[in-house]
Amino acid sequence: MDTITQLVTIAAVVLGGLTTYLTNSLMERSRRKDGLRLRWDEKKLDAYADYVGQVRTTIHISVLLYEVREEIRQMPRTEHELSMELTEAGGDQGKAFERVMLLAGDEVIEAAHAIQETLAAIGWQARGMVAGSLADWRALHTEAFKAINRFHEAARADLGVGGRFEGDRHTARGLLLPGARAAGESTDRA
Repeated sequence: MDTITQLVTIAAVVLGGLTTYLTNSLMERSRRKDGLRLRWDEKKLDAYADYVGQVRTTIHISVLLYEVREEIRQMPRTEHELSMELTEAGGDQGKAFERVMLLAGDEVIEAAHAIQETLAAIGWQARGMVAGSLADWRALHTEAFKAINRFHEAARADLGVGGRFEGDRHTARGLLLPGARAAGESTDRA
């Protein structure tokens, strides 16, 4: 009986040791996985915020260029200088877009592509590469901010942030839309 008791005791100790080892291994693995997810979420947040910031900078410079080119605004900077600034901002914005492409999920990538398409149209009209009226210009900006809001929603979902914002109320905020030069005057160049 002494041998059987000793074997049972040894088996219990071995089983307890294995159970403790497995439990600790699983907990450590879970901790590492959570830490890795948190680091990736931080990188995603930085990439998303940088991208939206670069998009807004590109839009702002496009507005300045359009207003100077259409003689809606007088500025000390020339059309050429603003065009060069827009080119530089577009390059920075393109790099930020590539970071999003590397880190984001499918929905965020699709939302970013929609922004890229709208920004291209804004840039073309700002530079005078395509004709368009002030109403067309405003419609492009409205679409851009809708696309940015869709990007925000997709990014929030990708990061696991709760809450949503919907509707035109948010889209209409912060638009940089020039007024007509004078009452009844349009900037149609078509």
